[in-house]
Amino acid sequence: MSELVPAVTPSGDITTTITTFENALLEKAAAMGLPVDSVLVDVGPRVVVLNNMDAAMAGLPPAKRATSLYLSKFMFAVSAGLFDAALNYLWDETINELRKRIVDYDLNYFFDLAATSPEKRKELNTPDDLAKITDDELIRLAARMEFISPVGQHQLDLVRFMRNHASAAHPNQHELQPLALLGYMETCIKEVITLPQSPTMVQTSRLLANVRTQTVSPEQAAGFAPLFDGLRPGQTETLANGLFGIYVSPDSTALIRDNVRLLLPHLWSKLAEDTKFSFGVRFARFQANLDTVQADLAREFLEAVGATSYLPPDVRAGDIDLLIDRLHSAHNGWDNFYNEPPIARELRNYVGKLPLPEGVREKYAYALIESYLGRRAGVSVQALPVYEELLQNMTPAEANWVLYSVTGPEFAAILSYPGPKEQLGKLLTIIGNKFVSSQAKALAQYVSGFTGPASSMYLDTRMQELRAALEGGL
Repeated sequence: MSELVPAVTPSGDITTTITTFENALLEKAAAMGLPVDSVLVDVGPRVVVLNNMDAAMAGLPPAKRATSLYLSKFMFAVSAGLFDAALNYLWDETINELRKRIVDYDLNYFFDLAATSPEKRKELNTPDDLAKITDDELIRLAARMEFISPVGQHQLDLVRFMRNHASAAHPNQHELQPLALLGYMETCIKEVITLPQSPTMVQTSRLLANVRTQTVSPEQAAGFAPLFDGLRPGQTETLANGLFGIYVSPDSTALIRDNVRLLLPHLWSKLAEDTKFSFGVRFARFQANLDTVQADLAREFLEAVGATSYLPPDVRAGDIDLLIDRLHSAHNGWDNFYNEPPIARELRNYVGKLPLPEGVREKYAYALIESYLGRRAGVSVQALPVYEELLQNMTPAEANWVLYSVTGPEFAAILSYPGPKEQLGKLLTIIGNKFVSSQAKALAQYVSGFTGPASSMYLDTRMQELRAALEGGL
């Protein structure tokens, strides 16, 4: 701010005018029997603020000044000696400007970020609903969207604290100082009212506009990758949450969802695990509220990036169980080499790199062994890399189930053929470093050194003892 102008100035008799007006009001208040002591700030501090308002508003363009109603009220409250009311009006101007910016930018995008639950999102639809967002939430979300700089957010938190504890918003006995009030005014103008949009905001705004109104081509979607690469973690999360909200909105068109699906692969890998899991949680909330359309869209959102493994465990368990049945049927049916790959890839999406849900481990291990060993005619070549990836992503506990199952009687018949027997050796190589317990290591070592027919190893007495020991820890 420019150098402060003292209270006494040659240019005006503002001090005399204020004093005359104040005396008349005080006399009226006294005649009505109202308190008159410690009601108004002294005239000197008021004149300091009034004489320096131009300096504090130096960055505020004329067009903006013409619509700043609460800044006028700020000035009149200062002249009346009501600094606490002036601070309240200043805060109202700041919040009002933030709300205007949000409406002009993308109101639904903001509401998608502000809603902490599907239930709350239903209540947020029009500009009037911005009043349902607390000032604290508004500032925090505005900072995430870069309407406010990180430094500005901290400064506004201070102004908000003073507004809550030293303004007319709540009863208090705190006396505001003129220089502090001017500083608060300059902060609000600089950090909110006149803060220009950052390059990231401009690019994000263009992206959102394209998503909602244009047909985004794969090439255009890839063109946004540099924007995603330059985002900070918080900005990445904000954009992903916004795109999720757009996708699951019942008002979104098929074109909008097509556009989001093209963008997601370029953004997904940059998200934190907690953010990815949050989409699965929101699916569950939609499902619990019987919002079936939005639940289906939330699942579709995850399917678009092969991330159904982030669905809640109980949902994953049911879906994995169903896919295992489909894989078993395809493996044992006609044209299994052709029918297995798409089911295997879908299963991979649901399993991901996360531990399997309780209740499907044994069945999953059996299905994966069956498919990986193949049939007498061989293994599905296109599905084989998927099976190997699933084996590599297993936890030690899941690998124990594979070792226990493959050494049992269920696979004796298929292991009588050369192809499946060769596959058994490869399987043990893939999961060999996952055996951490002494029981698993002992059984794996014994299988590797077994010289008899693989089809009859389950009959071996020592093999049975080692399997029994491992079974106790499953």
